[in-house]
Amino acid sequence: MNKPVYFDNAATTQIRDEVVKQITKIMQENYGNASSSHSFGRASKALVENARKSIAKHLNVSAGEIVFTAGGTEADNLVLRSAVKDLGVTEIITSKIEHHAVLHTVEALQKEFNLKVKYVNLNASGDIDYSHLETLLQSTNKQLVSLMHINNEIGNILDIKRVGELCLANNALFHSDTVQSVGHYKLDLKNISIDFMAVSAHKFHGPKGVGFAYIKKNSGLKPLIIGGEQERGLRAGTESIHNIVGMAEALNCAYKNLEAESNYIKHLKHYFINSIKSHLPNASFNGNSGNLEKSTYTIINVCLPFSVALTSTILFQLDLKGIACSRGSACQSGSIKPSHVLAQILNAEDQKKPSLRFSLSKFNTKDEIDYVVNVLKEFA
Repeated sequence: MNKPVYFDNAATTQIRDEVVKQITKIMQENYGNASSSHSFGRASKALVENARKSIAKHLNVSAGEIVFTAGGTEADNLVLRSAVKDLGVTEIITSKIEHHAVLHTVEALQKEFNLKVKYVNLNASGDIDYSHLETLLQSTNKQLVSLMHINNEIGNILDIKRVGELCLANNALFHSDTVQSVGHYKLDLKNISIDFMAVSAHKFHGPKGVGFAYIKKNSGLKPLIIGGEQERGLRAGTESIHNIVGMAEALNCAYKNLEAESNYIKHLKHYFINSIKSHLPNASFNGNSGNLEKSTYTIINVCLPFSVALTSTILFQLDLKGIACSRGSACQSGSIKPSHVLAQILNAEDQKKPSLRFSLSKFNTKDEIDYVVNVLKEFA
C-alpha cells in the first residue's frame, strides 16, 4: 500500500470533513464564553444548547438529561462516584471485561468506601450470564449495575434492554458505558430502562476531548468537578463550544448515514473474516467477533496461529508495514500487559499467542484488507 492502513477505529476515528468545517467555523466566529451575558456569550450559549437538544433528540430523551463532559472516562467517573457518594449505592455489579474507566473506578471506590463489588459470570465467548445477573440482583442493599453495551475489545453486544428490565424489576440503578455503540446503533432510551450512560465523540468521527453523560431526570447525582454552575451545576468548567458543536454534528452525520455506512462496514467485516479463514485457517476469533450476528460490525479480534515469540513484537512489525491495529484497548496498547478481556475468555495456551483487534470504519476498503491479510501471511 502507498499509504498507511488504519484499522484501529475502536481506539479513535478520523474526524469527518463536515465536523472539521463546523469546528473551524465556531473557533473563528464564536469565541464568547457561554456563561457571559453579553451578545458574544449568548451566541455561544445558544450553540451549546442547540447541540444538547440535537443529541437528546437522537436518543429520545430531554435535553436536560445530557451533561457534557471531557469524554467517556469522565462520564463513567461522574456516574459511579456520585452513585456511591451521594445516592447511597453500597453494591456494584459489573463484569471483569469492562473498560478500565469502569473497572479501575470501581476498584478505587471499593477501597475508599468499603463498597461491595460483585462480578457477573461470563460464558466462554465473553457474554454475561443473565441468570447469574438476576441472582446477584437479589439483595436488600442499594445496587448499581454497570455493564458496557458493546465490548471495546471483542465486540460482544449486551442485551441492554434485558439488563434494564432486570434492574428495574429489582430496584437497581443501571449504568452502561455506550462509548462503542452511540453513533453506530440507534438507541431509544424511552424504550430502555437505563439511568446513566457514558459517550465519547471521537468514537463516531467527532473531536477528541469531549463526550457526554446521559443522566436520567431527577437522579440526584452530584458533580464530580466542582466550580461554576455550568451544565446545570453537574459539570463545572467553561464549555468547549467548538468541540460540543462538533460532537453534535458528528452524531447528526452518523445517524443520517447510518444505514448506508453500517451496511458498507458490515460488508467489509464479512470480507475480512472470510479472508482470514481462507488464508489463515488455523486462526480463531476471540469472543463473538467472528460472528456478524452476535458482535458489533466494527470490531474483529483474532487469535493468530503464529509463534509465541511474535506476541510482543507483532504490533511493531505491522507498524513498520504501515498497518495500525491493536492488541487490546488503546488505553493499554503501550503496555506489555496482556489484555484483561482476553485473560477472562482464552485458555492459557491461546493467551500466549498474538491476538489482534482490527476495528473498521467507513474510511476503510477491501484493498486495505487484502494488504493486511497478505502481510499476516508472511508471519505464518
